[in-house]
Amino acid sequence: MNLQHNEGLQTKCALLLSTEPSTAQRPHIIFILTDDQGFNDIGYHSSDIRTPTLDKLAADGVKLENYYIQPICTPSRSQLITGRYQIHTGLQHSIIRPRQPNCLPFDHVTLPQRLQELGYSTHMVGKWHLGFYKKECLPTRRGFDTYFGSLTGSVNYYTYNSCDGPGLCGFDLHEGESVAWNHRGKYSTHLYTQRVRKILATQDPHSQPLFIFLSFQAVHTPLQSPREYIYPYRELENVARRRYAAMVSTVDEAVHNITYALRKYGYYQNSVIIFSTDNGGQPLSGGSNWPLRGRKGTYWEGGVRGLGFVHSPLLRKKRRVSKALVHITDWYPTLVGLAGGNESLTKGVDGYNVWEAISEGKESPRLEILHNIDPLYNHARSGSLQKGYGIWNTAIQASIRAGDWKLLTGDPGYGDWIPPPMLPGFPAEWWNLERHIVPRKSLWLFNISGDPYERFDLSEQRPDVVKELLARLVYYNRTAVPVRYPSEDPRADPNLNGGAWVPWMGDEEEDNWHRVYQKKNKDWKTKLKLSKGNSFFRRLNTRIMSNRI
Repeated sequence: MNLQHNEGLQTKCALLLSTEPSTAQRPHIIFILTDDQGFNDIGYHSSDIRTPTLDKLAADGVKLENYYIQPICTPSRSQLITGRYQIHTGLQHSIIRPRQPNCLPFDHVTLPQRLQELGYSTHMVGKWHLGFYKKECLPTRRGFDTYFGSLTGSVNYYTYNSCDGPGLCGFDLHEGESVAWNHRGKYSTHLYTQRVRKILATQDPHSQPLFIFLSFQAVHTPLQSPREYIYPYRELENVARRRYAAMVSTVDEAVHNITYALRKYGYYQNSVIIFSTDNGGQPLSGGSNWPLRGRKGTYWEGGVRGLGFVHSPLLRKKRRVSKALVHITDWYPTLVGLAGGNESLTKGVDGYNVWEAISEGKESPRLEILHNIDPLYNHARSGSLQKGYGIWNTAIQASIRAGDWKLLTGDPGYGDWIPPPMLPGFPAEWWNLERHIVPRKSLWLFNISGDPYERFDLSEQRPDVVKELLARLVYYNRTAVPVRYPSEDPRADPNLNGGAWVPWMGDEEEDNWHRVYQKKNKDWKTKLKLSKGNSFFRRLNTRIMSNRI
């Protein structure tokens, strides 16, 4: 009997061990991030942009229709990589500028570092935008085995030149920790796709799981695309929308080529493909968030409601739309969990493991989202502690979502509802001629579930909800770390560094994050008004002529 009992225990242990995923069984993870793609800039939301590949992948997977990101580039990337809100990394204000001695804090274990610990081969291709003033900041020092891409926030798609002011331009394409001069002239979306396919072709899908973070530069400005992608959109009158649509089509083709490679090289059946935008679209540059309110850089839904879907043979319930509340910080614990990591590896993060909500249709463990608290952003003149019921100073830019409710304080940014660009074009200054006659507010409350377009402010009707959410802002603010937004360093000038944007400080040099960067005086805009007026008709005529491609 004892022998049979021992044999039973051995069998039971063997079965338990067999359920633990081996390194080879853990899924390959492909995370695709696009830049500045608006809510209305994908085929299944749009009537004028065609994305057959993305539409098919989303239709066969799970569309995330209650998915939130951040309103600008650096914050979304930092939250994806660390799983933490901006207030917990010191990056709650603006973006990391090319000449700022700032980057992702060194005391945070990144997502790729966790995946490395779990046996993954990790690769990043594309836009970094998380700082590079020291070599310690580079992707290859923050968890990626290989890196190929640009370090700054915006580069030319062909020349890879990036400018941070007049005369402050440099080359920005890197292979690992070296400048990749020899790739100049190749369109970045195509170049990055080729690199991902090369990684897939040279790895063994059965020996080690793979994590690829493909961070497209597209569809961020400048609006550049090969001409053959523009022609199918020749019927679009607005030239910016036409070029923008062409850039979206290049991304769609790129995703097609990558999914084809996943199948060809044997990864697909054990893969998870995640598609996400980094922030809302910019209508001034051809993007559209219609029918949502606001745009990139704002805390209205048009700035923070993201495009997103998951496609995978491993999904249990496919071909559906998920209304589960998901935030970009959730990918950190979700992917660590998929990779076989336990909860101890994600202790302290602000994200939740939402895989069961996505794969099985269960309730999301997330109940609220802190969109941000930015104490440095321009304070709303009409805001005060009194208007915040003595709980919170409504002059401070902040936003939080809890259940059905969303609260905004301070200045959330440009808050109009902007249809897709239709007219051939007009001066950018005309955007500011309307919607600015209403006295400014500093407090808004919306029932986002019932009013996703933020048309009905309920702050006066529901002061009880307002007070509860203001108290939540106070709670989060108590956990915030000081803002890291240092002054620009003249040593970063590419002209002093061989003509390229590269690390300029030694790893041993002391950081001075307590010196806050002061924004440049904008009086020059006033001084230019006369000259702008004199050249108005000449520029307008030039814009009309430029519409003819």
